[in-house]
Amino acid sequence: MKSLRVRGNRRSVKLMVLFLLAAAVPGVTALAEPKSDSKKEVLPLDIARIFFEYNSSANDLGVHVFLDGEDWKRLKIVNPDGRTIFHVQGKLGYAELGMTELFFEGAEPSLDEFALEELLALFPEGEYQFEGRTVDGVELEGTATFTHAVPDGPVVSAVVGPDNSLLISWEPVTGPADILPDEDVVIVGYQVIVGELFQVTLPDTATTVTVPPEYVVSLGLGEHAFEVLAIEAGGNQTLTEGSFTLP
Repeated sequence: MKSLRVRGNRRSVKLMVLFLLAAAVPGVTALAEPKSDSKKEVLPLDIARIFFEYNSSANDLGVHVFLDGEDWKRLKIVNPDGRTIFHVQGKLGYAELGMTELFFEGAEPSLDEFALEELLALFPEGEYQFEGRTVDGVELEGTATFTHAVPDGPVVSAVVGPDNSLLISWEPVTGPADILPDEDVVIVGYQVIVGELFQVTLPDTATTVTVPPEYVVSLGLGEHAFEVLAIEAGGNQTLTEGSFTLP
């Protein structure tokens, strides 16, 4: 990981000498650094998110990031301790034309093999700074609050109807995951994913969704998987895996 270098050391030494001279010699006044009235232009990122995704079925936990902003050529993420945890820079065509959205998933280690305390220490709670620069040289900034409030996994079920529609149901999530039982959670919505084509986000009051028969039939005969995710107010989400069979 690269850190920002502090430049202008010679200039700083020169100013220090001037101030010491002013203090030691009567009648000598230190030269003040000229002030600039111009303000540096800074654009906000449209989206800046960092969040946990916990798979309650597999007991694995990973940190995901999603950001979106005007054509940028480089970007970094700084954690609450002031340390850069991610840095990306476009080259050639990407440096000239820029990039916009970026989504990536961190590795999701099994908590049966990787200690939760170590994972939480690697990603402490607090404000994460997103800093970048556009292809036009304008600075980009964004801030995301990362928490350890991980919701419990939904209890799910699925029934295939006589018309081949699929009814997926789940019980409302009201508390934290067992891995972090002391956290307070507030559920703001649910997401249901079936295969690669069906995905829907629903309000926190929802407990069912019906998948149209034409999509269900297109999956073919046999066993198929689905996921229901509970989304917490801080952005963290927990999924439960389920399955259904088309005879």
